[in-house]
Amino acid sequence: MPAAAPAWDPGQYLRHAGNRARPFADLLARVPSLPADPPRIADLGCGPGNVTVMLADRWPTARITGYDTSPAMLDRARTEHAGPTPAGGRLDFRHGDARTWTPAEPHDLIISNATLQWVPGHAGRFADWIAGLAPGGTFAFQVPSNFDAPSHRLMRELADSARWKDRLAGALRHGDAVLAPEAYLQRLTALGCTADVWETTYLHLLEGEDPVLDWVKGTGLRPVLTELGDEAEEFLADYRTALREAYPRTAHGTVFPFRRIFAVARKED
Repeated sequence: MPAAAPAWDPGQYLRHAGNRARPFADLLARVPSLPADPPRIADLGCGPGNVTVMLADRWPTARITGYDTSPAMLDRARTEHAGPTPAGGRLDFRHGDARTWTPAEPHDLIISNATLQWVPGHAGRFADWIAGLAPGGTFAFQVPSNFDAPSHRLMRELADSARWKDRLAGALRHGDAVLAPEAYLQRLTALGCTADVWETTYLHLLEGEDPVLDWVKGTGLRPVLTELGDEAEEFLADYRTALREAYPRTAHGTVFPFRRIFAVARKED
């Protein structure tokens, strides 16, 4: 039986909003000028909308639509961010699944922030999205590249243990959730784009008690929390102990290295 789709918690996700938004800002800084004014923009996997609003800051007149599959995330985004923007643009949020979404009209920018790692075979969608760009438009995304880091490796090892393997079989992602940077570059250039692909490792200095556990509760651990429900505390007790050893607390906080892959692909004019 396939694992249930993760249930998302906007409040938990936003507990580390500043650190989570930084990669999007770095991605956005490399996006070139867009071909139309006002531009048409789609944000795939918009979550609670806290980074989608950064698109309106960059392109104040843009018509921007954020897409997500989580009702809880969309409710938060609509409540806090939807509506007209001061310069005459508009910010909307709709249900949309990156596994099937295709632009219904030409877009100047299709962007995705830390979402495509949840979409098996996502590189197979690139052709449809690039085809949906206006000439000179851009497709840009960033994804985590830390599936071999202790935070994810320890999670998988515990899920594969005798206590949990029957309950959590197939629930967690592995290293093949994303491609190598070179593979993304090859895919995008083969589709006729001028592509810029790079990797960055952030060294987040986290504060508080068990901050790495608090971080992954908002993202990578969601499938476990969804599947186990009230039994999750037993899993968390063992996982917490393992994370404390892997990420020891220092006098200045807990260092959490996080590697990410970025890609910006511009369609030919």
